[in-house]
Amino acid sequence: MRVRLVAAGTRLPQWINAGYAEYARRMPPESPLELIEIAVPRGSAGGARERATRQEGERMLEALTPRHWVVALDVGGRTLDTVALSRWWQARQRDGRDLALLIGGPDGLAAEVLARADERLSLSALTLPHGLVRVLLAEQLYRAISLLKGHPYHRE
Repeated sequence: MRVRLVAAGTRLPQWINAGYAEYARRMPPESPLELIEIAVPRGSAGGARERATRQEGERMLEALTPRHWVVALDVGGRTLDTVALSRWWQARQRDGRDLALLIGGPDGLAAEVLARADERLSLSALTLPHGLVRVLLAEQLYRAISLLKGHPYHRE
């Protein structure tokens, strides 16, 4: 199963890029993590914010294929603990479809993107910087896989 992380934002701090790269590198060869960055359009005056979110959403949808199981990262989504996330990962593997995880920009995901999502997950009820979500998500995927493989990375 290939995993595609489609994330808003193209110019992030080096520590974000380094943290994400570290956990992406740790992913197993049968589930590589591919990052597709979507530029965040400028503007927030008048209807510019809605237009920017819509444009961002159109670019995200272009990065998907009909074969993808699409997961929108959304503060209102379902939360999972680590063990539940590992079981979720296992179910996704059994399903056999490639996985696309979507992280929106400053104004969240476009309505069209949320409509395309097969499910919504939340990493936290807190509002997190979108770049940090990349790092947290990559680490949590690695942790879930490690747990399934019996690797000592995760400790209960």
